[in-house]
Amino acid sequence: MAHKSNNNNNKSNREITRVAVVTGSSSGIGFETALLLARTGFHTYASMRNLEKSKNITEIANTEKLPLQVVQLDVNDDRSVKDAINKIVAENKRIDILVNNAGYGLFGSLEDISIEEIKSQFETNFFGVIRVTQQVLPVMRKQNNGGGTIVNVSSVGGRIGIPILSAYQSTKFALEGLSESMSYELEPFGIRVVLIEPGFIRTNIINSSTSAKKALDPKSPYFSLMQKVENHFKSMIENASSSSPPEEVAKVILKAITSENPQLRYTVGNDAATIIQARMNMSDNEFKKIIMQNFSM
Repeated sequence: MAHKSNNNNNKSNREITRVAVVTGSSSGIGFETALLLARTGFHTYASMRNLEKSKNITEIANTEKLPLQVVQLDVNDDRSVKDAINKIVAENKRIDILVNNAGYGLFGSLEDISIEEIKSQFETNFFGVIRVTQQVLPVMRKQNNGGGTIVNVSSVGGRIGIPILSAYQSTKFALEGLSESMSYELEPFGIRVVLIEPGFIRTNIINSSTSAKKALDPKSPYFSLMQKVENHFKSMIENASSSSPPEEVAKVILKAITSENPQLRYTVGNDAATIIQARMNMSDNEFKKIIMQNFSM
């Protein structure tokens, strides 16, 4: 009888090991989040489009003996997403946490961005979230001790508009509306939705961003504004007092997913909270003046 009891205890321990999936884990916020969740005891799948970028996180996981596995997942590819989620479910029978983090920035005025470039931006930042979430939701709804948490990494850019990032901001505005609407649909199933809204984060976002081809032409009527905005971003990110490390975002994500009653929205960084509070308290014209002053328009 004692031996049977031990088996049941072992089974119970396995059942309460929660499974987390983090997209865009090769660097920055996704990298730090995957590591923190694994260090906290989540069986974590660090997903990324290019497995050649997995060396760093794999070495850390092996050294620290973390419950972390790397899995190939391209949020733009239906088959890749389906295969990755099927593999995770086959191995664990459940997914408790999904962190939709994969994304990139696109610099350029609306006039300078081609329709194809805007579609690509939405494909990754918005439809990529939908693609992965739609694969995970049936798993969360049906699993034993059902429910789960969907974390969508948005941005302060999901609450305010700024020049030269109109395409990027649009994807984040869309993500905010999607997430808020989803939260009502999913609450009856015990599935919670969380939006993370970082401000300036010291990651390689500048390196992982791209510029519209026409925006790089010095003859563009928006070229000088483009340079001002890019320089403003670089200086803010490089300034330790005005930006936060990606570890801070990971900590807020952990706080949200371990909370019994998480908020819908979490800002990260003093700058984020200040900007959003200002936007809420000001008229459109008042806030417009601040944006124009910041970018010397």
